[in-house]
Amino acid sequence: MNRKSTAEPLVSVENLRVTFPGANGPVCVANGISFAIHAGRTLGIVGESGCGKSVTLRAVCGLVPRPGRVTGGSIVVDGQPMSWTGDIPALRGRLTSMIFQDPSTSLNPVRSVGSQLTEVLKVAQGLRRGAARSEALNLLERVGIPEAGRRMRAYPHELSGGMRQRVSIALALATHSRLLLADEPTTALDVTTQEQILALLRSLQAETGMAMMFVTHDLSVAREMCDDIMVLYAGYVVERGSASAVIEYPRHPYTRALLGAVPELDSSSVVAGIPGQPPNMAYLPPGCPFNPRCPFAQPACSEVEMAEASRTDCACPFAEESRGLVRVRAVDRRD
Repeated sequence: MNRKSTAEPLVSVENLRVTFPGANGPVCVANGISFAIHAGRTLGIVGESGCGKSVTLRAVCGLVPRPGRVTGGSIVVDGQPMSWTGDIPALRGRLTSMIFQDPSTSLNPVRSVGSQLTEVLKVAQGLRRGAARSEALNLLERVGIPEAGRRMRAYPHELSGGMRQRVSIALALATHSRLLLADEPTTALDVTTQEQILALLRSLQAETGMAMMFVTHDLSVAREMCDDIMVLYAGYVVERGSASAVIEYPRHPYTRALLGAVPELDSSSVVAGIPGQPPNMAYLPPGCPFNPRCPFAQPACSEVEMAEASRTDCACPFAEESRGLVRVRAVDRRD
C-alpha cells in the first residue's frame, strides 16, 4: 500500500506475553510479541489457527478471554505508557474498536440495529437521542447499507451476513476510534461480499486516517490490505516486514510453507501442504518451534533462542541458506 508513516507510532507494544492456565503450569500463547503501528497504516497478523493471532489482537484492547491474562509487556499510546490491567480497558471506544469474525455473535439479537447504534453513539459521543438516531442513519449509509432508514428497524437475523458485517463496521466507526482491530472480518462471507467489505475498510481508513490491525489466515487478503505483515507461529513472531517483502520474498521457512500451500488457479501442480501438525503449546520443542516440521531443519535449530530471534525481522538464523536464490511468487487475488 506504500503509505508513509509519521515519526512516532500511534501504538507501540513491547514484549507482550499472554498465558492460560494448564495442567502442568501456565501456557504462554503469545510469547514476547512486539510491534508498532503508525496512524493510517495497517499491520497484518497471519499464521495457522492457534498461532496466537486473535489473542494478540484482543490483548491490545483488554479483551483476552478468561482464564487467560496478560502476564508481561508494555504498551505506549500517543507517547503515553499504559497499564494492561488499568488503562487499556478504559481505552476501548476512545482509542480502539473491534470488528469480530462473526457479526452474528457480536450483535445483540434481541435489539434492532438502530437501537444498538444509537446506544453506542449516546455513550461514546454524548449525543442526545434524536441526534444519535440521525448519526446512526448516517453511519449505515456511510457503510453502504441500502434503505438505511428501514434497516434501522431491522434485527440482526433479518440481515444477510454482509449486511451484518457492515453494521459491525458502523458500530466500530461510531466511537471515532483511532485504531481499528479486525479479527478475520471477511472469513464467513462469500467472495463478492468479502471484496466489498475490504474495499469499504480501505476507503474508510483513507477517509479517517485510522490505524488498523488486521488478523487473517488468507495471505491474498493480507497482501491486498496491509502495509506491514507479522507472521506468528506457536506464539512467536517468526517473520516481519513490509507486505510486499514478506509475500514476494519470504525468508522464514514457515512463511514460505504458508505461501506454498496457496493453490494456483492457473496451474495443475499439487499444492504443497505443511507436513505435520501445529505444536502443542504446552509442550513446545526446544529451540525453534517449527523445527519438527521444517524441511530445512538442522541440529542447531534446537538451540535457537526464540526470545531473541523473534525480535528480529526473521527468526530463522539459517533462512538465507535454505532460501537460496529462489523468488517466491506474489499472492494475487483472483476470482
